[in-house]
Amino acid sequence: MGKEADARIKINKLLEASGWRFFAERNLPPNIQLEPKVAIQMQDLDALGNNFEKLSRGFIDFLLLNEKGFPFIVLEAKSEEKDPLIGKEQARKYARSQNCRFVILSNGNLHYFWDLERGNPYIISSFPTPDSVTGYQKIINDPQRLLDEKIASDYIALTQRPNYAAEAGWQNEAERSGYIQANKLRFLRPYQLNAIVALQQAVKEGKDRFLFEMATGTGKTLVAAAIIKLFLRTSNARRVLFLVDRLELEDQAKKSFIAVLSNDCKTVVYKENRDDWRRAEIVVTTVQSLLFNNKYRQLFSPTDFDLVISDEAHRSIGGNARAVFDYFIGYKLGLTATPRDYLKKVKNESKSAKDPREIERRMLLDTYRTFGCENGQPTFRYSLLDGVKEGFLITPTVVDARTGITTELLSEKGFIVTITDSEGEDKEEAFKLRAFEKRFFSDATNMLLCKTLLEHALRDPVSGEIGKSIVFSVSQHHAARLTQMLNQIADRMFPGKYQSDFAVQVTSQIPDAQQFTINFTNNNLLGSCNFIETYKTSKARVCVTVGMMTTGYDCPDILNIGLFRPIFSPTDFIQIKGRGTRKHNFLEQLFDENLKESIRNPQKSVYMLFDFFANCEYFEEKFKYDKEIKLPKPISKGSDGPDTGTEVTLHSYEHLGEDILKSVKEETIGLEGMKIDRMFFERFEDVIRENDFIAASVEAGQWDRVIDYVNTEVFDKPNEYYTLNKLRKAAAVDRRLTLREILEKIFGLIPRFKSKDELLEEEFTKFIADYKPEEAQAIPAMKHYFKAYATDDKIRQIINSKHFTELATNPVFSTRDLKAVPDKYRIIIPEYIKDYVSLNQFAA
Repeated sequence: MGKEADARIKINKLLEASGWRFFAERNLPPNIQLEPKVAIQMQDLDALGNNFEKLSRGFIDFLLLNEKGFPFIVLEAKSEEKDPLIGKEQARKYARSQNCRFVILSNGNLHYFWDLERGNPYIISSFPTPDSVTGYQKIINDPQRLLDEKIASDYIALTQRPNYAAEAGWQNEAERSGYIQANKLRFLRPYQLNAIVALQQAVKEGKDRFLFEMATGTGKTLVAAAIIKLFLRTSNARRVLFLVDRLELEDQAKKSFIAVLSNDCKTVVYKENRDDWRRAEIVVTTVQSLLFNNKYRQLFSPTDFDLVISDEAHRSIGGNARAVFDYFIGYKLGLTATPRDYLKKVKNESKSAKDPREIERRMLLDTYRTFGCENGQPTFRYSLLDGVKEGFLITPTVVDARTGITTELLSEKGFIVTITDSEGEDKEEAFKLRAFEKRFFSDATNMLLCKTLLEHALRDPVSGEIGKSIVFSVSQHHAARLTQMLNQIADRMFPGKYQSDFAVQVTSQIPDAQQFTINFTNNNLLGSCNFIETYKTSKARVCVTVGMMTTGYDCPDILNIGLFRPIFSPTDFIQIKGRGTRKHNFLEQLFDENLKESIRNPQKSVYMLFDFFANCEYFEEKFKYDKEIKLPKPISKGSDGPDTGTEVTLHSYEHLGEDILKSVKEETIGLEGMKIDRMFFERFEDVIRENDFIAASVEAGQWDRVIDYVNTEVFDKPNEYYTLNKLRKAAAVDRRLTLREILEKIFGLIPRFKSKDELLEEEFTKFIADYKPEEAQAIPAMKHYFKAYATDDKIRQIINSKHFTELATNPVFSTRDLKAVPDKYRIIIPEYIKDYVSLNQFAA
């Protein structure tokens, strides 16, 4: 089959998959023509299969029609070895003659969508649907209107429309009031106005990608709301996609937008099979939900969103997740709190691929590249120091506290223990910082850290109780232990006051954990007014989490942050310490006017950062601690050392006699698998569907909870003994399935399991969308190289070791195949796969 026919087949499939019709279907007329008013005939398809560039009647273009049968889009098709862009001017001329605004250029592998009124062709990975382009056509697309729009401090305001509180999902008026109070949603600050002006200036310069680098606590979401209103009001957008990187941030963003934009537009948090996103002007969702199984391509068309905003962009478009971001045509805005120059001092060091500094550096470089800021200068920057200098933010008092054990864990030698091996021999083993609460456990150390936190924590200036605090732990198990210890100490410090409500575990395994974070912000977690009846503050004083309350969590009356774990990611460190930088007036929570007069220092002017693992020292070479506390060594429980988590060696049996092979029977099992496997899978499906907790968690999109629950409560039980490996075998797929895929199939969120080749095609599509190769004719060779490297261990080893002569006898990928790949992509493709493609999914 020739390259023209290959391209033709691919283009046909792309058109049909996007809802375009060669023939009448379901009483709908065909909407593809080869020439004006000439429908495709069967003989045309035969001819096009050999060479679609010419027919007896002359040159052929695809003309796509709108719902009224009028010319709508010109599709200029080229054969695989040709760059689609060579037909650009020809397609423009034809489109103008047919009064078409849109052009698609394709060679079957590489595709461009071109809005003739907007600018340059944009690479797309799938063709837009007819309905999507119809909606996109309604956009006026007049950048001058963006520039002329006047933005004042009152550009957005709190919504006064009746019933909007219910629409936002607030349970009552108190929760709404608490949210408004906590987020200070009143007027745009001067620097927020400057951010919008910077975007307008970038538009004036012809840019359509923007990056705002704004410190935690400076109101990035509020600025985003103003930007959204600017685009919607000037008709430069009809629908906006707001991407977050954490499930709990979906509702938070939705409430922010409804609070200030509900008079202007409708917002939905997208949940599959639940919300109709087409009726909304702002769609909020997590990038992970769209990336999984490439759902963004199944759910949306490239022209469905005219403005895409990525919150915490350094995380939500990291890795090949930016394929989601780049999939959509239109303006792009990234919001991040992480400055690129934070890593300048480590940029040129020799680092391994697993070094967290290298991972963070790549993530930030990806962020700047994605938003068109290769020179390292964002569209707008407002740093923590800017916020502190202008009086909007505060800095912490750092408490560097180390125990005898943590000091040794931090040392070069580590904490040395003597253990007895299975042969009765004594040997020494060293534990370093990374082993804490993973292989090295010490209740005495944890208790000492909890006691230190509570004895030195800042107190609430109104009630005098321990100020609201967040503790960051190593794991969910560690969080549970710390919560118990904090409650025990609180009972001794405040007898009869808390009844084990002082500290709360807030992790994905805990039911309603997301609501806990909201209640903590709104000062009603497990009750309120525990000390003073007229003072609204949370009864629970400490939330113990692992990672739920890091990125984007807003709670301005936080007074203490405890780092009960080592942190190796600069981004995580910046985000975590940023939870305390917001200013706050505690009198806003007090409803006794007489008592207000007696409060001396109601303004939050500082917060405490308890650093028990030298994190500040790790990130700042010469950090000057504001306060040091020397801790006594923890009291030993009488053992020779801590529980090291060493594995117990079981007795084994060695058969020394001979054995023989008695019989051999060979049977090929098809893709449908054996009946016993199918029955096994069906029984598992029934168990999962009938579990109310799993069903509710899937409906809420809380996949961490679902997977944790299945692993702990369903797998490895004596009745059925379900395991992931058994389910993979029963599914009879040519690759390694993930547990989430299996669960999504059970609940009908995916129609079937994709094959290995389907996943490879999708991964390669992401690569093409990211790197946009100019060598269009080499794309088939690059795809062959990509698939071979991703799936064949031997080929990977040859490429990595550069022993290319071994390819001469390789039946899968030969020396000739390698030479067909452009030189730079021989290096880029392996690096891309190593960084962004999970090779485990391609294992059988």
